[in-house]
Amino acid sequence: MNRPLAPDETRQTVLRLLGEIAPEADLSLVKADVSFRDQLDIDSMDFLNFVVSIHKTFGVEIREADYPKYSTLNGCVEELSANRTR
Repeated sequence: MNRPLAPDETRQTVLRLLGEIAPEADLSLVKADVSFRDQLDIDSMDFLNFVVSIHKTFGVEIREADYPKYSTLNGCVEELSANRTR
């Protein structure tokens, strides 16, 4: 992505990527501060695929130690916003 996205655009993009990983999930019910794994039927491989899709879509490097920061919708938006200002 060439231009920084507004938080709402980032949130929508993250939800779209999550929907690709968990197509059966009702994304309108995703709680922003609850772990994706606690509210969706995704396993560790699904979560890894989700992180890889964030990397590819947003062009950010995500260290394995930072994976927990991407485990919630709010966490994703905060981390992706922070990565753009670095």
